[in-house]
Amino acid sequence: MQITDKYFPDLSDKQKAQIDALDGLYKEWNAKINVISRKDIDNLYEHHVLHSLAIARLLRFKPGTRILDLGTGGGFPGVPLAILFPECCFTLIDGTRKKILVAREVVNAIGLENCKPIHRRGEDEHDKYDFVVSRAVMPLPDLVKLVSKNISKNQKNAMPNGIVCLKGGDVHGETLPFKKIVQVSPLSSWFDEEWFKEKYCIYLPV
Repeated sequence: MQITDKYFPDLSDKQKAQIDALDGLYKEWNAKINVISRKDIDNLYEHHVLHSLAIARLLRFKPGTRILDLGTGGGFPGVPLAILFPECCFTLIDGTRKKILVAREVVNAIGLENCKPIHRRGEDEHDKYDFVVSRAVMPLPDLVKLVSKNISKNQKNAMPNGIVCLKGGDVHGETLPFKKIVQVSPLSSWFDEEWFKEKYCIYLPV
């Protein structure tokens, strides 16, 4: 039983099998191309998979939602979210080719058809999406400047289109310019584990 079962008990057999397969795949690929810290690979499900799925505690994407994962690395948060939301379309981009290679191999191995990893920098991405998601890629003001061009004006979800990012530590400074509209949710209000203290899900409508 994975830690994800504790918080997401209603997954289908296919989704559970896809999540279960991540451990072996990431360990195999991480030995060749280091996308997760060597000492952290044993914490894959808590520190990476469940951490990514925190976004789903904030927002349940409606079918047809288009999501861009900026700076995905080896596929986080995009791969776990794509497993959870099979009727949504995920594009995962990263400027480091070897990291995208890992994400692509994992996606292909688990048959994740709604997820497309692409070697591309954020500056070169010009398509439109309902949401942009990321994990600690850059300070929020820089992220807003980079991806505002990518946020669609057509709304289909309960929350307005925008940016959802996962961050740790003191986030006050970078959220201050947006204090009237930004929403900062502590992950410790959703997950019991000690590791999630001082970690946050930040939502900013754009």
